[in-house]
Amino acid sequence: MRGIFFDEDDAATVVGRLRSSGYDARVERERLAGEDDDEDHPWAVLTDAPELVLELLVDEYDGWLDVADGSVVEPVEVPPLELPTGPRKIKRPSGG
Repeated sequence: MRGIFFDEDDAATVVGRLRSSGYDARVERERLAGEDDDEDHPWAVLTDAPELVLELLVDEYDGWLDVADGSVVEPVEVPPLELPTGPRKIKRPSGG
């Protein structure tokens, strides 16, 4: 998963936030086809973070999310909730 940023400081901040959350993340220079000036190349943040996490950071720091074509995001299996089998008693019994 990659997030693209035009500001090096923003890319470094995103890497720091991802690492502090326990994800692997690194920043590298993104070379755009046809771009002559090295100073105009954006910064790519590569990470193993879930797409949603990176998408929120990309929105916050005015970047964009680069999802590889044909990539499949596997659904996360969540175990079913254990619900009570009967009503709960709210009041204490009177007397005593």
